[in-house]
Amino acid sequence: MPISKIIIVGAGPSGLLLALLLARAGITVELLEMTSALDTNPRASHYTSESCYEFDRAGILDEVRAKGFSPNGVSWRKLDEAKTKLVAIRNPDPTPEQENILPWRHRMVCLPLHRLGKILETAVLAQHPTATIHYGYKVTDVGQDPDKAWVTVETPTGDTETRTADYIAGCDGANSIVRRRLFGDMNYPGFTWDRQIVATNIYYDFSPYGYDDSQFFVHPEHWHMVAKIQTDGLHRVTYGEIGGLTLEQLRARQAKKFEDILPGNPKPGEYELVNFSPYKVHQRCVDKMRVGRFLLAADAAHLCNPFGGLGLTGGIADVGSLYDSLVGIHTGRASDAILDKYDEVRRGIWHDIINPHSSENMRRLFEYTDPDEAMRVDPFFKMLKQMEEDRIAQEASAAVSGEAKEEERPGAPNPGISLQYDMTQHYDR
Repeated sequence: MPISKIIIVGAGPSGLLLALLLARAGITVELLEMTSALDTNPRASHYTSESCYEFDRAGILDEVRAKGFSPNGVSWRKLDEAKTKLVAIRNPDPTPEQENILPWRHRMVCLPLHRLGKILETAVLAQHPTATIHYGYKVTDVGQDPDKAWVTVETPTGDTETRTADYIAGCDGANSIVRRRLFGDMNYPGFTWDRQIVATNIYYDFSPYGYDDSQFFVHPEHWHMVAKIQTDGLHRVTYGEIGGLTLEQLRARQAKKFEDILPGNPKPGEYELVNFSPYKVHQRCVDKMRVGRFLLAADAAHLCNPFGGLGLTGGIADVGSLYDSLVGIHTGRASDAILDKYDEVRRGIWHDIINPHSSENMRRLFEYTDPDEAMRVDPFFKMLKQMEEDRIAQEASAAVSGEAKEEERPGAPNPGISLQYDMTQHYDR
């Protein structure tokens, strides 16, 4: 029997993307968001090939590309005077003929998350009446029986309503009310790092210093990341901080931190600080992403630190898997047992790939006192260095022989890692 309606809680990128995909498949979707508008805090901004694949399926990839840009690569550096580059992954531009040929079409693209959210919101609203968004609707409780699921909500007028659906997807972030009502307020297995992160957006001229579009700095105290996120010169600077500091203490330390880590040692007034957003860093995953007719995805289901983009990519990959599972049910090609497989697969990917690799990505930035030692002993750095040396050797050989060198492919910050999974292989009809 076709699905009559799905409720999605949370209008972040995962909730909006799931709503758009489902609405385009002809499924009625109601999206409930407790805030009055989209979030504009500095958050993720880089979308890997897995994410671009889902954007393509949702029909928004061309707009995302038009409003964003493809980074030229990522490097790891020392925090010395020269900001010495240790190793890098290049992300070459495609030729006009390659532009829409895979894998080039799905190469990494960068666009601040709130701008992606606006694209998604506009696309969802264009699906009306298949999809609707209700802002200011706060979910306070959940429930289900064998035939349906429901949420209790407070509306913007202060009224209390009950909304029912065949399935309800919790895409409502790290503090998910859906997850907390299913498992309890304090039940989110995992741990919180003893370090915290400060994410900032700034305007500062990095062009005199030879920076790539993205770079990580290896340093036991001043580990950080600098990445261009808009073509107008806006950069994301995310740096590590001591755990347990208050917001006021973090703000007081910001100017000195920038003077210590940014090239040119700028003082306030020599850069424009647009956003300042400290947050704690977690590695957590629920024990179940499916509880009857309730489904969890993205940050509502699992968290990791942001270094390497595995949190955002994993969340979008969740959405793609959940979409295929629900469409299989809707079209009669799968029973709802496929949702148990969704739970098994997506949690397995978090435990086997996202958690260990994201932890290593963060830890290698601060665990080495000497960055040169990191290059000698860290397996990831050794792999990247070998890849870089092989590429240079190939280019030199091609130059000597006059033969065309092997065609380059777009790079990624986590070579060899894919978070996608094809749920359609579990269709049984």
